[in-house]
Amino acid sequence: MARSGLASTRSRKRASDGNGHDDVFRLLRFSHIFASVIREYLELQLLHEVSDEDLSLSQFHLLKLITLDGEHQMGQVAEFLGISPPAATKNIDKMERLGLVSRTPSTDDRRATLLAASRRGRRLVSRYEALKEARLAPVLDGFSAEELKQLTGLLERFSLRLINTQEPMSQICLRCSAYYDDHCAVPHLRDGCPYKRVKDHGGAAISEREG
Repeated sequence: MARSGLASTRSRKRASDGNGHDDVFRLLRFSHIFASVIREYLELQLLHEVSDEDLSLSQFHLLKLITLDGEHQMGQVAEFLGISPPAATKNIDKMERLGLVSRTPSTDDRRATLLAASRRGRRLVSRYEALKEARLAPVLDGFSAEELKQLTGLLERFSLRLINTQEPMSQICLRCSAYYDDHCAVPHLRDGCPYKRVKDHGGAAISEREG
């Protein structure tokens, strides 16, 4: 414990030794705090408040994507959830048992199944977004429109520059937590948002091959 405290003290000392290191230290500190607050209070806590079901964030993000256009043909669910195809099917089975999605056979491919959000699933997403908006309202009241615009721009610029230092990802991103935007500027998706390609081409069916 003492060694950990000593290391932390040394880190703070190095961070404050001029050359803007103190600013970098504070940036990293509040970046982690910001990310934790978003995840804990605007994702996990709100999801638990609107649903008693044991639904993971990744499953809920998938549900949000499915509800974008009402009845929707979804493809590459394994990529959305970052898991194997059998595990993706298991997740969909769970979401169907919870009454959040429905599956129908594809008329074009007998090996494929089309996935759509149920009325209950759409209501869940709607309640979640309404509650999030209500929780954010008193927070946003403390900022002017110009301040919010500047904050958004700086967050976007910082995030994109940080992401741009990483290796491009081949799977669907979901860094936006399913806040899909036609004009997403995340640069590591060199060929554009994979979900947008699925959406624009009418969706690819979820392939559920036996065995």
